[in-house]
Amino acid sequence: MATLNSSPETAPKAVAFDCYRTLFSNDHDDWRVMFGKIIKEQGLPFDQNELWDKWRKYELQFRANRTVLEDTSQSPPFMSYEQAWSGCFAQVFEDEGVEADAALAGLRCVEHLSRRPVFQDTIPALQALIGKVKVGVFSNADDNSLRPLLKSTGIRFDAVASSESTKVYKPAPEAFQAILGMLGTEPEQTWYVGDHLYDDVEGGNGMGLTTVWINRTGARVGPDDAVPSIEINDLRELPQIISSIGK
Repeated sequence: MATLNSSPETAPKAVAFDCYRTLFSNDHDDWRVMFGKIIKEQGLPFDQNELWDKWRKYELQFRANRTVLEDTSQSPPFMSYEQAWSGCFAQVFEDEGVEADAALAGLRCVEHLSRRPVFQDTIPALQALIGKVKVGVFSNADDNSLRPLLKSTGIRFDAVASSESTKVYKPAPEAFQAILGMLGTEPEQTWYVGDHLYDDVEGGNGMGLTTVWINRTGARVGPDDAVPSIEINDLRELPQIISSIGK
């Protein structure tokens, strides 16, 4: 059931979405299985959980440091996920004294993200919005992951942008400015839907968008978290909310 923390007075002209964990599943258990395949492909001396844990430590450091939200001009030089993830593997292999192909392992991660299962509510929700509002996607992702995945839905999006194509990661305001520019709408005319309270909600709030938090797990907003304009548990609630505005 939807929770409206603020009540929009007018329906949006555009709805933009995050991709992973919003439209498509991106489960850590699936990542561990994929890491098992990397291990087998390269004959690495790890089990899948061990490699995942060692790699994830460096990957989380990359995520934490890639954007300086207070002054994005101070953010480190942009790296795509493939570059960053390859670097994380290289660091693990160096730590462990293992000779392996870090670039190939990074590529496998990008390929993995191009084949994620779609949530059952995604396509019905998108189909219900098409023709009523502009529909876009901005995802922290590489194009080689994002675009094949979106194409698999059969949905024709009005705008698609990625961190790789814009050289910026959410929650930086430049990310939201990019998708707004492609959609041709102002912040007050646009809703942004995502699963992440920092990347999606805090970033969208900072730009003046109506933020919609898709909360599939029953999580709670913490005292230090950004508060979404709207909270939903199922994407199919979106067209219903939009249709009810002004009635």
